[in-house]
Amino acid sequence: MVKFKDDMLDAIFSALADGTRRRVLADLEQGAASVSELARPHAMSLPAFMKHLRVLEDAGLIARAKDGRVVNCTLSPEPMRAASDWLARYEKFWNGQLDSLARYLYHEEEVHPWKTESPDTKPPPSSSGSGDASTPPSNASGAPGRTRKR
Repeated sequence: MVKFKDDMLDAIFSALADGTRRRVLADLEQGAASVSELARPHAMSLPAFMKHLRVLEDAGLIARAKDGRVVNCTLSPEPMRAASDWLARYEKFWNGQLDSLARYLYHEEEVHPWKTESPDTKPPPSSSGSGDASTPPSNASGAPGRTRKR
């Protein structure tokens, strides 16, 4: 049972990982559509588009039904509900983690308030030797090291 559910979720999230397939699902939110109607806005061959539909159908996200010579597709909400339920568990976890972080940061701010500098204060001069606008850079290199010839 668990293995089947995991395989189902893997197929759903794999199908949702592609932008073309997500656009097809968005188009199907408006109602059933034929394969040719769904393929029209996508710049790809019909066989390539049919592969996308096959992935969606294998994941259970769409259903195809033939009506004469026309194949119509409809959205199937059950797999999306399963994916949403799975994500909801982690949403609850992360909301709890973020709430804990917020409480910690709030407590830290009360105990150790952030020190802010007023805009009038200047930072201490750096001793990196790179100089600033008032001190021109030195042309001399550093003192001779062990590997430098004298």
